Amino acid sequence: MLSRPLLLACLAVAGHAAEPLSRKLEVDFHRDVPSRRLRGLATRADGRLVPGPVFTDLRGPAPAPLLWALEPGAGPDRWLLGTGPDGAIHEVTLAPGGDAFTAREVVRLPDAQVLALHRTADGALLAGTSPGGLLCLVREDRIEARVRLPADSVLDLLPLGGGIVLAATGNPGRIYRVDLARLAATNEGETEAAGTAALAARGVTLFGQIRDRNVRRLARMADGRIAAGSAPRGNLYAFPAEPGPGPEGGAPRLLFENSEGEVTDLLATPAGELFATVVFSPSSLESRLNLPAPPPAATGLNPPRPGAEPPRDPLPPPATPVRFTGRSALVRVPPKGLPEVLSTRANLALYRLARHGDLIVAAGGDQGEMVGYDLRERLSLTFPGSASAQLNQLLPAGPARPGLFLALRNNAPGFAWVDFAATGPRSAETRRLELPGPGRFGAVRLPRLTGAAAGDLRLELRTSLGSDETEGWGDWTPLRLDPDEGWRADELHGRSFRLRLSLEHADPFSLDRATVHHLPQNRRPQLQEFRILPPGFDLLPAPEPAPAATTTLGQLLQPTREEARGRAHLQGSPMVAVPGARVATWTLLDPDGDTVTATFSIRRDGETEWRDLVVGTREPFVRFQTSPLPEGTYETRLRVSEAAPRPAAERLSHTFGTDEVVVDHSAPEILAAEAVRGQDAVVITVRARDRLSLLEGLEVVFNHGLRESVRQPADGIRDGREETFVLELPLDRVAGADAVEISLLDAAGNAASRRLRF
Repeated sequence: MLSRPLLLACLAVAGHAAEPLSRKLEVDFHRDVPSRRLRGLATRADGRLVPGPVFTDLRGPAPAPLLWALEPGAGPDRWLLGTGPDGAIHEVTLAPGGDAFTAREVVRLPDAQVLALHRTADGALLAGTSPGGLLCLVREDRIEARVRLPADSVLDLLPLGGGIVLAATGNPGRIYRVDLARLAATNEGETEAAGTAALAARGVTLFGQIRDRNVRRLARMADGRIAAGSAPRGNLYAFPAEPGPGPEGGAPRLLFENSEGEVTDLLATPAGELFATVVFSPSSLESRLNLPAPPPAATGLNPPRPGAEPPRDPLPPPATPVRFTGRSALVRVPPKGLPEVLSTRANLALYRLARHGDLIVAAGGDQGEMVGYDLRERLSLTFPGSASAQLNQLLPAGPARPGLFLALRNNAPGFAWVDFAATGPRSAETRRLELPGPGRFGAVRLPRLTGAAAGDLRLELRTSLGSDETEGWGDWTPLRLDPDEGWRADELHGRSFRLRLSLEHADPFSLDRATVHHLPQNRRPQLQEFRILPPGFDLLPAPEPAPAATTTLGQLLQPTREEARGRAHLQGSPMVAVPGARVATWTLLDPDGDTVTATFSIRRDGETEWRDLVVGTREPFVRFQTSPLPEGTYETRLRVSEAAPRPAAERLSHTFGTDEVVVDHSAPEILAAEAVRGQDAVVITVRARDRLSLLEGLEVVFNHGLRESVRQPADGIRDGREETFVLELPLDRVAGADAVEISLLDAAGNAASRRLRF
């Protein structure tokens, strides 16, 4: 008895034609579910669905067009917000347990963008701005002190404790050590710093610097070192905890080098690890928001002519979405060892990092995506995302509410809760998925569900016969669960579909990839080629090749089609001369891979009954003898029908009208023939006619052994049943001959002979 693996191998080698007519499409949740169509679920890189956070947008008027920096305020539901382009700081109050917020302006700074905020332990607020490079100390809603650093922008602030804050700047890339007490003691009106000594007098000293243009982010590592990320190179540096002697500060060590990138965030853990997000893109910080351009009237270009009619209010230009074409990487730097890239995401920019248990959570854009990385499973995840284009900040709500984060949205600006501890309905909806062609849907099977019962799930399917994203879709159809048959509904047809899954389950669970079974639309067989071979030749079919003893991976993944193998096998068959034999060959194609049979029939002109020469054959040819058939012209047809395993009620058939066959048993008639010897040559002229077939040519044999043939008639075109053939030979070639035997052939292989003397 064959073992199971050997039996399966034999079936795979010998029976590719036994493939089922139905097909299946695998739904990879990680690939096929966009972040905006997730709620309470996450997709993992292995294609599974796992529990995830609930993303809830908060209602309220946006305090400013650009929201840059977020910092916890004086209470659990109060937050401080740095904005642009008016350089204002707002206090945002969230409704406890609700989905709304209110905002009030705290202070307006003398610069355009507030990019960094830090609230001190005594309630003061330190802010960093751009493009003026201001450091402003705000207390009781007014500017208490300010200093202009020798840089374009203050990009990040890192508190070290004891009233000391590090400020990262751009253009040039430096880190300044700020003593808040000394800064607060200076005159608020002194806004220009003339040099190193003047800065030091106000409590600002150089901590360190890099050769790259911007120090984008700062983080304090577990061993006290200061980690810095740069742009536009995207390097990671580590500075010693205390700056070195000299005016240039401490010299950094390089942790991770890049050539073109931007370190958008750093996250240091108590275990000594450092995580970083690096964005590789030609775009800059200011170009991420894709704000619409002002209308021409607002730019001052093309002013109206004097006395001209005032223009009507123009319609707003259509939004032009700009897709991010770069990539992002999540990098881990261990306490002792070399950095490693944990994951990369194409066409996605990651901006901020947060930690939730074993998960690294990254907020990004430019489609409002939120992704993560499972440190225990070492797999990437996609979390529910935002309807806004970017998520510029992600901060925990506080120790009293574990698993809850506040996200800062941009374009459109606003806030959102990201709640990993939320309970209630969870759902996931795939993007538009497309079958190879229209068909009927069968069962949806979920092979593995752990941590939950199948009865907890609810599956729905929506189908369309088109490829449009919004138009032409049917209603959502609930699928019923049969333990043996999977999830199914009655008579769902379509070309495109969306699958929606929902459940209410609080415990950890995992759902593997789904498989959608479908039956393609049954299309009629096609006749690709049909040929009737010249008369007088018969086919000796080559023996079937022995099946291979082994199978290959390629045969399993892309099995050879049966008709292609049969065609190659037929072309290797020898042909032999047999009087009266005819052979017709054809090539059939069924678009759906059905097994097809053919019936070849002929009918003489003037008759009504068809004569079947072969019935229900799977061979791509027919052999028959014309000797017993009456002379005349015969119509031919090929009736092609689908066969098992297609059910009898669903089998399609089609009849193709094929080439005509001429049955001719009569020799051609020689109307005139002569051989004339001239002074220089012998000229043989033969005029002949055939009743049914075209004349093929003339064979000439002289009585001294010379043989010649003539295939071209005297008028130049061999196209009639009556032709004249002429052969002219020099005398030196026929020297010694005085007679010739001529044989006239027609297309059916019949011959007429005559002997001539000259």
